[in-house]
Amino acid sequence: MCLVLSDPVERVHRNFLARVAAGDLPPPRAVDPTDDDLDRELDGTTALALFRAQVLSRHLDRLARELRAAGDGYYTIGSSGHEGMAAVAAVLRPSDPAFLHYRDAAFQIARSGQVPGVDPTRDLLLSFLASRDDPIAGGRHKVLGSKRLAIPPQTSTIASHLPKAVGAAYSIGLAAELDPEHRAWPDDAIVVASFGDASVNHASAQAAFNTAGWTAYRGVALPLLFVCEDNGIGISVPTPSGWVANSMSQRAGLRYRSCDGLDLVDTLAVARACAEEVRRTRRPVFLHLSCVRLYGHAGADVEATYRSADDIVASEDDDPLLRSAGIVIDAAGLSPDDVVELYEQVEADARRTLDEVRDTPRLRERHDVLASLVPPKRTCRPARPPTDDERLALLGEADAKARGRPQSMAKLLNWTLTDLLATHPEVVLAGEDIGAKGGVYGVTQRLQARFGRRRVIDTLLDEQSILGLAIGLAHNGFVPIPEIQFLAYLHNAEDQLRGEAATLPFFSDGQFTNPMVVRIAALGYQKGFGGHFHNDNSIAVLRDIPGLIVACPSNGHDAAVLLRESVRLAREEQRVVAFLEPIALYATTDLHTDGDGEWANRYPEPGRASEPPGQTIDEVAVRGEGTDVAIVTYGNGTHLSVRAQRILAEHHDIGTRVIDLRWLAPVPIESVVRATDGCAAVLVVDECRQTGSISEQLVTELAERGVASTRLCAADSFIATGPGYAATLPSCDDVVAAAAALAGAESG
Repeated sequence: MCLVLSDPVERVHRNFLARVAAGDLPPPRAVDPTDDDLDRELDGTTALALFRAQVLSRHLDRLARELRAAGDGYYTIGSSGHEGMAAVAAVLRPSDPAFLHYRDAAFQIARSGQVPGVDPTRDLLLSFLASRDDPIAGGRHKVLGSKRLAIPPQTSTIASHLPKAVGAAYSIGLAAELDPEHRAWPDDAIVVASFGDASVNHASAQAAFNTAGWTAYRGVALPLLFVCEDNGIGISVPTPSGWVANSMSQRAGLRYRSCDGLDLVDTLAVARACAEEVRRTRRPVFLHLSCVRLYGHAGADVEATYRSADDIVASEDDDPLLRSAGIVIDAAGLSPDDVVELYEQVEADARRTLDEVRDTPRLRERHDVLASLVPPKRTCRPARPPTDDERLALLGEADAKARGRPQSMAKLLNWTLTDLLATHPEVVLAGEDIGAKGGVYGVTQRLQARFGRRRVIDTLLDEQSILGLAIGLAHNGFVPIPEIQFLAYLHNAEDQLRGEAATLPFFSDGQFTNPMVVRIAALGYQKGFGGHFHNDNSIAVLRDIPGLIVACPSNGHDAAVLLRESVRLAREEQRVVAFLEPIALYATTDLHTDGDGEWANRYPEPGRASEPPGQTIDEVAVRGEGTDVAIVTYGNGTHLSVRAQRILAEHHDIGTRVIDLRWLAPVPIESVVRATDGCAAVLVVDECRQTGSISEQLVTELAERGVASTRLCAADSFIATGPGYAATLPSCDDVVAAAAALAGAESG
């Protein structure tokens, strides 16, 4: 029976010491006869190493609580009750990438023992202290993680890391075939991704399980070990008994196995069998590991407010360290006194380390916190563009000849993607219907025929999985270009960018990155197709993600130039870029009158054309030299404003210049200010909604620099189908009227 003390941490600690000293330890686990073929041998050396890892994890939880109580530590989630994950680490290799649950300190500690020179006590204590010397996050978050241990940090408290774990597993087979320059993991690696029982129910987890099963069902290699750590409760809500087993054991393409996570021998045996199966078959396995949760959910959580005393006592009586103590006594020949001595010695060593690191510096200044928001640049081998003969073989004679004539944006994007795929073997495209169909608008036509299914990947219909695939590929040296079929579809999965892709360099101090270019068919003005799910002008979520670059071309020439620069930013500077492609301009070739062809462009051959301003993210493009009104805009707004420019000149004698932003995040504000210099008035034309649009930022930042401006925006509304498709959006007539009013006010 558990000792009665008000502090659960001290209660569990005292209970362990008392029961070990008294020899009151749980009996050995009865072997399941269906698992007779498992290797259940546990030598004394292994048992002792795993027990030490478990004990250190337990004491670090205790120290984390003490630090928080003393004001030296911060929010923390403990691993007590989940120490069985040490055995999972033992059956894997330190080169197997691990995307870990926040309760997996024992896993990281056990893996540290496989890599000489790693001190898990110091590393984890520095994390608890939010120290600048923390080797993974540099004091930005309390996270598990280590570059040397192939453990990228996970900051989410749900299962949003699982889609990228699926992508990482897929990347291993692809890397063995394509050998990207910056690959991170060996050909025979397997990926492990762990999470809690409550997270099984999250949409991102369900997407990952489905995608893993779907991929394996199709016979594609996916070496992935899911580990569900089931302690029976999600924060305060109990998980129904049998729910995880019954919901996961019948999944197509996904093998299910379970073990007693409180028992080192059983966990080691089943986890070893699972890891060997994944490594041998290259197919995913779901390991269901039962455990308990001690001390409550996190921080100052008082679980007595939502759990009965009997339930809490039952969990504490099932303390896995008690089971492990009995196992190590049998396997290593220790006495109960030896176990107690080991337990106390590990605590004393941890406290000595804490004394050494307690006064290390913390992050305090803004520039220090921001230092890892932008990942470090990396050296890449020189690009090798295709020769003329190679390009001719890829494109065919008709397309090769057409490259010298003005074309639409869709066609120029297709040729740009062709050149990028031919130039950079690590570039991979992925998305719904991008293969044989060539995408909804034909932008990726014939790319799969030119480069194969491994470079141009048709995905299942799930945006979380598409972005997760890209993040996982980027972890392993690829430069993925995932496609989101419509901007509205991004909202189903935007946290994969906000909470996963963009945060990785920030919370790993730049050690882990996932560079990519996300192509998104976007914005409004489509005639006769859709409504708001195919015409969406909401981009606020993208602009709100720190570190994310957002590009938006207005014409085919710029689309080619900006896409090449976006891939360079991803490849060389490891950036995440969202590339918004205005759907209504894909096929637009005319400007003022039908058939004038003035919005078509010749293809800017890479490395041959002199690129105009706008190629880099701190530049804008300017059309015209008028000084009455400067029109600042982007995307469809540029097309509208250039049309309005002629009307204003010919019918109102108003001289304008149209400033095309091209880059929407970060806003090239200094270039905008320079471009507006000498103009009597500034009009911001924004095709996105009045609330949450880029015009809000532009007007504010211009005002802060002494430049007054007025804005013309779309209404705060969704977009309709039919004749009203553009009714809520700025029109050419609106731009003319707004600019004329500004010029009149200035001249009057």
